[in-house]
Amino acid sequence: MIEIDTVLIKVASRCNINCTYCYVYNMGDNGWKGMPNHISPETTHAVAKTLNELTQIQNRPFAVVLHGGEPLLLGSKKLDRVLSDLRSSVPSQCSFGLQTNGILITEEILDVCFKNKTTLSVSIDGPKHVHDRARVGHDAAGTFEKVIEGINRLRSHPDATFLFSGLLAVIDAKSDPAEVYEFFKTLDPPGVDFLYRDGNHTRLPEGKESLRSTEYGHWLARLVYIYLHDQTPLPIRVIDDLIKLILGGKGTKDGVGLTDFGILVIDTDGSITKNDTLKSSFNGADRFLQKWSVHNGVLRDILSSDEFAKSHALQRPTSKTCLACSELKVCGSGMTLHRWSDTNGYDNPSVYCADQLLVIGQIRDQMAAIIGKCA
Repeated sequence: MIEIDTVLIKVASRCNINCTYCYVYNMGDNGWKGMPNHISPETTHAVAKTLNELTQIQNRPFAVVLHGGEPLLLGSKKLDRVLSDLRSSVPSQCSFGLQTNGILITEEILDVCFKNKTTLSVSIDGPKHVHDRARVGHDAAGTFEKVIEGINRLRSHPDATFLFSGLLAVIDAKSDPAEVYEFFKTLDPPGVDFLYRDGNHTRLPEGKESLRSTEYGHWLARLVYIYLHDQTPLPIRVIDDLIKLILGGKGTKDGVGLTDFGILVIDTDGSITKNDTLKSSFNGADRFLQKWSVHNGVLRDILSSDEFAKSHALQRPTSKTCLACSELKVCGSGMTLHRWSDTNGYDNPSVYCADQLLVIGQIRDQMAAIIGKCA
């Protein structure tokens, strides 16, 4: 039976902004159109029962993450009801968090999150001229000022030390990594994670000219140099994980290293789906053939099924190129969605293969230089 590390719950199927690169709304999938706008009390209760069942069938805690769309569209009262119901169904060792664009953060929301021991991670791509290129409203206007207001409200809360779990940024390869890094340091977050833009072999990510080009690799390589030479660095999860893997340790992030990451995704109607980032592959790529739901499924049977196992196995590379690569244990062939092509399915290296190898090489070179100076 597959053990679960994270239960990702879609509590809102709509969003108050319209990021141009969003895999949910702007990469061809239309599953969100048939979903309830918000998770209902009945579905929330069914999810709570499912979480409780999960605590009975596996011996280790898991993380619960509220996602969307934009989860704060629930408002403070509905959010409190959802979190209270879910929190009461699992042991305190299970962590709770939510991913938000930050615009709807209020004092009431923050109080509700602290009451229910739930952290917030905020999505922001950099300073205004970087952020506003893609993270725009439905009127195409930039959202930077509103996001900064939300972050400042979060940072000013009496319980900010607990509540603020970090920032999430999608890389804009045209931006200056030094400028982005220094800007993020001014926000004083606990850390920041950087993501590649979604795309695949059939539909290249924006800003990437070809499979062999290294626009994103050069961007991250410059960031690695800045990071490793900063006397007071801002923690960057993807770089920290790559360093751990190079040194023979284990990463904590899906998308680097040979992971065995167990994820259970639940939509606003209670349906159980595959990793939702697969939406960017093709319309319905995140849907199981079996119509599982928290309303009618037995979780133990779902986690023990062949179809769930096959979905779980997608994170492991199958490409001959990857399996023969000397950096496989570090790179891990990247995120599953980046391997897709309309001809070979997921049996490809990452569309970011060349970028990954460049970044890993830069980390190895910089670590060797630092160690050499200390010797």
